[in-house]
Amino acid sequence: MGLFSRLKQASPVTLHSNSKKQSGQHYETLAMQHLQRQGLKLVTRNFRAKCGEIDLIMRDNATIVFIEVKYRQHAKYGHAAEAVTATKARRVIKTAQLWLMKNNLSLHSTDIRFDVVALHQQGQQLEWYKSALTDTY
Repeated sequence: MGLFSRLKQASPVTLHSNSKKQSGQHYETLAMQHLQRQGLKLVTRNFRAKCGEIDLIMRDNATIVFIEVKYRQHAKYGHAAEAVTATKARRVIKTAQLWLMKNNLSLHSTDIRFDVVALHQQGQQLEWYKSALTDTY
């Protein structure tokens, strides 16, 4: 098997990866637009750190809101919000702490909240769970 054979085999994975990323960005945009209609203001999208990623960081008046967006195409895989496991919640919280530190803010002196937005049915059904990760931190 030559070099080009291996490259051709790798291409579908890259394409799938890109389409999954584009799909994720699409549903994050839908969630962001819904939250903006509810009065939240976007601070940043897709904050990445070594410990994890936060899909949306928004401001709800004086509260900084860290938002995890989950989408499920089929109900057979369970509810989208169920995909936020305790491990994922810890990563989000750790990443939020890093974001706060980078912005000269503290977890203890800043009004914060951790929300989950769950989307189903190609984005036609959206559920917003405020303070969804509160028990975790």
